Amino acid sequence: MNRPTSDAIESDGMHDANDTAADPTAQACGEKSAARPSSWDNTRPDSNTGILSPRILTLGCRLNAYESEVMRRHAEAAGLADAIIVNTCAVTNEAVRQARQTIRRLRRDNPGTRIIVTGCAAQIEPERFAALDGVDHVIGNDDKMRPQTFAALATSDSPAVIVNDIASVTETASHMIDGFGSRARAYVQVQNGCDHRCTFCIIPFGRGPSRSVPAGDVVAEIRHLVEQGFGEIVLTGVDITSYGGDLPGDMRLGKLVRKILKLVPELPRLRLSSIDQVEADPDLMAALAEEERLMPHLHLSMQAGDDIILKRMKRRHSRADAIRFCNDARRLRPDIVFGADLIAGFPTETEAMFASTCGIVEDCGLTHLHVFPFSPRTGTPAARMPQVDRQTVKARAAVLRGLGERALGTYLAGQTGRTVQLLMERDDTGRTPQFAEVRLVDAPAEGTLIRSRIIGRDGLKLVGEVAA
Repeated sequence: MNRPTSDAIESDGMHDANDTAADPTAQACGEKSAARPSSWDNTRPDSNTGILSPRILTLGCRLNAYESEVMRRHAEAAGLADAIIVNTCAVTNEAVRQARQTIRRLRRDNPGTRIIVTGCAAQIEPERFAALDGVDHVIGNDDKMRPQTFAALATSDSPAVIVNDIASVTETASHMIDGFGSRARAYVQVQNGCDHRCTFCIIPFGRGPSRSVPAGDVVAEIRHLVEQGFGEIVLTGVDITSYGGDLPGDMRLGKLVRKILKLVPELPRLRLSSIDQVEADPDLMAALAEEERLMPHLHLSMQAGDDIILKRMKRRHSRADAIRFCNDARRLRPDIVFGADLIAGFPTETEAMFASTCGIVEDCGLTHLHVFPFSPRTGTPAARMPQVDRQTVKARAAVLRGLGERALGTYLAGQTGRTVQLLMERDDTGRTPQFAEVRLVDAPAEGTLIRSRIIGRDGLKLVGEVAA
């Protein structure tokens, strides 16, 4: 499991969750604190089908957002257009508190509407959410992906709680959807769950064991999305570098990437969400070197740069492992850039340990940082460790964010004069293969792939013009 955070997305069909600030590597936990959703009416026609659609509030990550789109289709088919579905996050105590607060507000603002609660927080503590005033149903993370669950909820005698033992779930099915996000980029779930037990993370108890979508199903879904006009596909999951361990044969993430690019030759861009670098297989590294359509941007689940802290987190890599991986990947793909998750103020972190984490930014050549001040999660071993003072935690997070801004600024400063490929996402903004954001003087339509010459920068964005 990779990322300790949460955000909020209101869904009525196609959407791109906070894409102005986040990147598509956000996965089993998003990256902001939950935002207050806008007011809504109880039903709204789906933008693709015209069918009245339930309202869905997604708290958390890209994977939750993907699953919300699947749930929306199941709920529509079951005739639950009058329902509000809250897809919760459990990554921190604050995420759970915000979920409860959001549900209370929804009940107050929508007194006659059926409220269905699901997601990681509901999976881990179903009784707690079922006891909230105004909650009609609680469904688990596996159950929310099944059409029969919503068919059952449509009956008058449907149970209040439908939550199975997530640890016993052994399969993850493919779900053919028309994408979510902008019309430029779509996300495809290839994996769910996590077999690791990082000491700061509760998510394995909400997501269950690692399980993979069969490669043929992944290819079929990507082909369908490309036919719908999407120019970039992002492979997402909880721990995608564990892909294939539960499948027959020797399928791994690298072989999946190769298969996708071979069998869907019309796919312009394939991007990976956050990876655990210690699990990167030889085929993945070879694909990085040889497949131009595999984007040269890897977001690493690094978390810290100090060996003692990494051991106390129960991470499976050392500082030297992280540096070696970045050097190897850069040798194979010289134009690659790296992002990383870093936690500031993990329990027992001294100033010297924090300095090691700061140093990893330069030693690995990191460009895009996602920095998280440590927040203890009830039920995790890290919550029982000696805690760092909260003001120190916040101050260290600010230092890391400053390092991240300077690293990104240095990278952007070296791009002026280059000609790059852009995938236009919205308005006047596109993304390079390295995920740098570029504002165009004369922007073409969303979803267009163009070549652009970089003429300058504006803060942490590049400025470009369409190349002749």
